[in-house]
Amino acid sequence: MTLRIAIIHNNEEKSLTVYSHLLSLLEENKDLVVVEQNPELVITIGGDGTLLSAFHRYNHKLDEVRFLGVHTGHLGFYTDWRDYELEEMVNSLCSDRDKSVSYPLLDVVIKFEDGRQKHFLAMNESSVRKGSSTMVADVYIKDELFERFRGDGLSISTPTGSTAYNKSVGGAVVHPSINALQLAEIASLNNRVFRTLGSPSIIGPREWIEIFLNTEGKHMVTIDQLDVSGGGIQSIQYKIAKERIHFASYKHMHFWHRVKDAFIRED
Repeated sequence: MTLRIAIIHNNEEKSLTVYSHLLSLLEENKDLVVVEQNPELVITIGGDGTLLSAFHRYNHKLDEVRFLGVHTGHLGFYTDWRDYELEEMVNSLCSDRDKSVSYPLLDVVIKFEDGRQKHFLAMNESSVRKGSSTMVADVYIKDELFERFRGDGLSISTPTGSTAYNKSVGGAVVHPSINALQLAEIASLNNRVFRTLGSPSIIGPREWIEIFLNTEGKHMVTIDQLDVSGGGIQSIQYKIAKERIHFASYKHMHFWHRVKDAFIRED
């Protein structure tokens, strides 16, 4: 049975070389067909940013497509194969086609004062900021007021996104098998007058977060690599998405090995 494959790559010289080599290897196998529309497998060449771009390109077909990453730089969290393993990778594509591992995604709904809503899916994280001034927001968990936040902003991440910006603001590293989202504060104001929890919070799949903005002016909401900015944003709601992203598990690296390699192991 033919496997339809799309290839997404960045424009760095090494990635272009790898793309050319991979294309020639795929063309030698009649059971592997490179397509642009309706792929069953999306192979990315580059880094985690390239895979994030591919996810947002195909996030309307998550029940039909799996992803596989080839890294052309340092080891990434979403890339199982290195550029020098292409022959082994191509040979594996024809076996164990149904094997995959899935990760939770973040469902984001931005609500505006005029009644409009915008819906997004995030693979890594979303953040809310005010810009140069203090952001004031009421944080609700499952429709109950949890805290009034004052500070630079808030970060909400998936387990796979917990190793990204979330970690840099003091969030916990969460294994991707845990179906949860994480709320982390960005430089919160905590003194005798203003108090917040001051530590990251793990929210389960049956709960959700809604952030109501109390400061006027422009706010910026990021969803992975996307930015939504401007005035009139009333609230942002976050929950675990019904959809999940599926990675082809021909060769799937242990999550804690990735963490160790990225943050602990010395070259």
